[in-house]
Amino acid sequence: MATTVLLGPVLSFRGASKGKWKVSALIGIDEGDKAPKFTVDGKAAPKSTVLLKHEGRQYLRYDLTTDQGNQERKVKYTIGDIDEVWHFTVPGKGYAPRMAYVSCNGFSDPSSIRKLIKGENAVWADLLCNHDKQVRPAGYMLDKEQLWHESRTHDKGLQRFHLLLMGGDQIYFDSVWEDVKELKGWIGLPREEQLVFQVGPELEAKIEDYYLKLYADRWLPKERGDWDTKTKPLDAAQAIARTPTVMMWDDHDIFDGWGSYSCEMQHSPLFQRLFHHARRAFWVFQMQHVADNLPELQARDDVQVRANDPLFKKIEWSKALKGDALALPLLDLQPGFTFAHAIGPVQLLVADLRTERSHEQVLGPDTWSALKDWLKQIPENGRKHPGEGCQHLLFMSSVPVVHPKLSLAEAFLDNFGSDHVLDSSADDLKDHWTHDDHEGERLRLLETLFATAKAKQLRVALVSGDVHVAAHGVAYRKDVGPQDNWAQIQQLTSTAVVHPSLVSVAERLFFHVLDNMGRITQNLDVNTSAEMLIFPQSNRRVLAARNWLALELDIGGANAAGSKLWATWRCETKDGVSNHLMAVEPTVVLRDGVAGKAVP
Repeated sequence: MATTVLLGPVLSFRGASKGKWKVSALIGIDEGDKAPKFTVDGKAAPKSTVLLKHEGRQYLRYDLTTDQGNQERKVKYTIGDIDEVWHFTVPGKGYAPRMAYVSCNGFSDPSSIRKLIKGENAVWADLLCNHDKQVRPAGYMLDKEQLWHESRTHDKGLQRFHLLLMGGDQIYFDSVWEDVKELKGWIGLPREEQLVFQVGPELEAKIEDYYLKLYADRWLPKERGDWDTKTKPLDAAQAIARTPTVMMWDDHDIFDGWGSYSCEMQHSPLFQRLFHHARRAFWVFQMQHVADNLPELQARDDVQVRANDPLFKKIEWSKALKGDALALPLLDLQPGFTFAHAIGPVQLLVADLRTERSHEQVLGPDTWSALKDWLKQIPENGRKHPGEGCQHLLFMSSVPVVHPKLSLAEAFLDNFGSDHVLDSSADDLKDHWTHDDHEGERLRLLETLFATAKAKQLRVALVSGDVHVAAHGVAYRKDVGPQDNWAQIQQLTSTAVVHPSLVSVAERLFFHVLDNMGRITQNLDVNTSAEMLIFPQSNRRVLAARNWLALELDIGGANAAGSKLWATWRCETKDGVSNHLMAVEPTVVLRDGVAGKAVP
């Protein structure tokens, strides 16, 4: 019997250690079907793990872990009797991975598809043609930037990227307010009735079903055809099947604005049940963990705190996931999903900015403690031997830390209110690190990262999405000299891969306001400032175009002291794609108290 895949394959990166490149693959099939056999490197993969069974479907995770040798190589994998053959590329041991970053893979309003310059999947198609030579259509033409990478990767039979970082809004659940009849009716209720609206068993089942089934509908749409279809679109399904992903949620993975509504609305019975099911679906489909292994969030009862900010008991993730060899490396003793990877000279910290979010809080106290503990254990960069330790720390923040500040709009929309689930204007601004309510925590984050950069002699870059523009900013300390480049934290913003950028008349007016406000330096305190820089190869601070971002070190080996981190945005234009490049210079490493010259 032919294998029918209802979802996937979705690759997920689980870590690199002891000479192993750990990768898992998620698929969905009918519950009555036998689990298909996977092969990886020509050998049978271990037996699958059932993550969830629901409404006649089962979701399975396979272990595609493979050896990591001295040189990078391409790995082949197959599923059952499906003709399609997939690959992913593994970097050499101790080398930095080449990474692509995307965010906002969908639409907050389905009618916005009419705003697109090109087709819905045009930016995904560009990313895929850069990544994998095998998927390029006949007659595909390379540009100058692509040609530079051709001899380094594709001419050697490799793919360009080892990892696909997905920084939020991998799926849009805003449609739940329209598609579930009871929720559409709830929108019309007076606010007092909304706050006490109860979720009965029938509605609970509808909500659960909606959150679990939409992943298959969005990530492997029926209209695209199955994997044995001769002509398949170059879309998200192709990308997540050919590159191990690193995913973190943002508001649309729950519903628009989660965490930025009023305290009363956030704690209402309906909002709490929606969050419960979104959290469980995220755990299964994006984090690829067994549904029954997800601990419930429990409010702390050991301290007296105001009700405004959610304060949860810490979760001992090392205990909850002890028996799972493919568990993600979640930071222990935090209630959220923040996790981290160490890969050669790169450390990747993936922050959960939604679990504990409120009007005045982004991360709770236990998450701050876990985050600081993890930062302390980062190996120092090249103090005794060039190339040892961490050279670049990438902090994935779904929302940009450095972004133009819109104080007048904040003041206006604060008076307008923030509990309108079909109007995202107020919550979009309240989501920003630059909002007055989050400025103190933003400074705390930057000071924490500055301290890490100085102590470990490394460079920090913030990688973000959410705002539907491409942008480049910097946060810096003013009390040190220019030679101390650890005190410059780069902000790399790339979004969106599917969602339209600012294209309507009103949005274009907002874009010009945003660009002008980007000219203003933000002084966070007497020693710390943040500002937007002219976007590479343009004359603006922000670029209103769909885009994706490549992150690559110029030298990746363990003996390569001082590698530059190259950031390359590929931005959609009417006639094609534009390239925008910048480099994060290596830090000047102190050796035995003396500044050593960084190797370019």
